Amino acid sequence: MNTLTAGTPAPEFSLLDQNGETVTLNDFKGKKVLFYFYPKAMTPGCTVQAQGLRDVKTQLEQHNVVVLGVSIDPVKRLGKFIERDQLNFTLLSDEDHSVAEQFGVWGEKKFMGKVYDGLHRISFLIDEQGMIEHVFNKFKTKDHHQVVLDYLNAPQ
Repeated sequence: MNTLTAGTPAPEFSLLDQNGETVTLNDFKGKKVLFYFYPKAMTPGCTVQAQGLRDVKTQLEQHNVVVLGVSIDPVKRLGKFIERDQLNFTLLSDEDHSVAEQFGVWGEKKFMGKVYDGLHRISFLIDEQGMIEHVFNKFKTKDHHQVVLDYLNAPQ
């Protein structure tokens, strides 16, 4: 698994959101994008992570950041996740994990002694020009939003 690093261009993508609408990176030119990959909608860790981002949306917007959550869940499940948890940002469906592979977040995982391919919980802050500014790969789901805010609030 070769995860993309800061300073490299973010791959262009075209994915369906929770409403079945096509979303691309170009839709957000001039804004920073927190492009966060999470394994599965409506599971405990992913729910806590999403709720944290939901609750700091205003603070993220003050830094010109929009949030896009990406999983391999089907569009229908994403809509249920948004509705159930009153999420205020866009979720994207990468069912064939092609975008996850481009970002280098699809690969071998281990859980309870089993080895399988899956989506790794890694987030990318993409700058206004489409370059990866920062990679967040060391955080607890309950602290993800704070780790992102701490980075944004730090003197650059």
